[in-house]
Amino acid sequence: MIWTAGFRTAVISPYERLQFSEPRSFADQTVRQVLHLAGGGDAFRVRLTNRYGRTPLTIGAATVVVGDRPVALTFDGAARRVIPAGGEAVTDPVSTPVAAGADLVVSLYLPERTDLATHSHKPAELTRIADGNQVTTPQPAWTEQVEARFYISGVDVLAPPDTAVGVAFGDSWFEGVGTTTSANRRSVDVLNRRLKRGWVVNQGIAGNRLLRDTVGEHGLARFDRDVLSIPAVTHVLVHFGINDLGLPGMLGEPPVTAGDLVAGFRALADRAHGAGLKILAATIGPFAGAGPEISTPEGLAARREVNEWIRTTDTFDAVFDVARAVANPHALDHIHPALDSGDGMHLNDRGAEAMAGALNLDDLAL
Repeated sequence: MIWTAGFRTAVISPYERLQFSEPRSFADQTVRQVLHLAGGGDAFRVRLTNRYGRTPLTIGAATVVVGDRPVALTFDGAARRVIPAGGEAVTDPVSTPVAAGADLVVSLYLPERTDLATHSHKPAELTRIADGNQVTTPQPAWTEQVEARFYISGVDVLAPPDTAVGVAFGDSWFEGVGTTTSANRRSVDVLNRRLKRGWVVNQGIAGNRLLRDTVGEHGLARFDRDVLSIPAVTHVLVHFGINDLGLPGMLGEPPVTAGDLVAGFRALADRAHGAGLKILAATIGPFAGAGPEISTPEGLAARREVNEWIRTTDTFDAVFDVARAVANPHALDHIHPALDSGDGMHLNDRGAEAMAGALNLDDLAL
């Protein structure tokens, strides 16, 4: 048996210049979070992170609910753990089997005032917050709920050594922006329900780019940490490009050209193949309805050029044509109205299903 990723969530810094949600801290509060497992195993452990913290993070107590039974989470046998600035921590194993598709409910008590929190910012899931130590209270008096995750980077599961894991690596079209909150209808969730063996963990970051840092480290920079570090990883699925092409106009940066993106995709494929992974590339989804600052004529023209290259190149092991699967057939730079979340840039639940359906399961072959 091996430890591998049953759940992952890519985290970002609260100090980045572009934030889609207000960075926050905690003091004498309990933070309860739902983690939807992509894969299961005979036991599990939870991964916590203070990667972007500037001061130590104190975990006063932690529990996990599997089904309806709360279990204390410990660290080398202790309930309390201090995670240094920039550090990570892994709980002791919990010897309870968990299944793919199960929800783990993790409660963290944060007794001391924290630094601004390392977080995942648009995960299509709610975190609930209560005053005091409520890690064992079934239904505290919640003071707040927010769409984010805090201080959690994943769950490891104890699985057979021949387990195969894929990584969905990219932007909001993987993370799930636009889909129904707390319903697990992200494109990656839909894909996992189609798979007969193995699973795909979700390392999408809304706003993330392949070539430049903005929201999270850019794809080429975080590839080793968010893909190659996962035991048993065999495939990487990529969807990048919307933010590379759309954000420069909003941020006043020089535009990214089609040639820039092609070079970036080639570099990513070289890294994947060098590590023995298969890489499956999505065409860049349509975003012409996102407004003039983002959907510039130059950016849309570059999208069309890059997509034609993706469809015809032999750089990747397979291609899934997301752009064609979700486009308005009468205006190909736009999302089909029935699949649009309403902002012209993100997919709704039906759109996420269409994105997952664009992938041939024989190409994934986990």
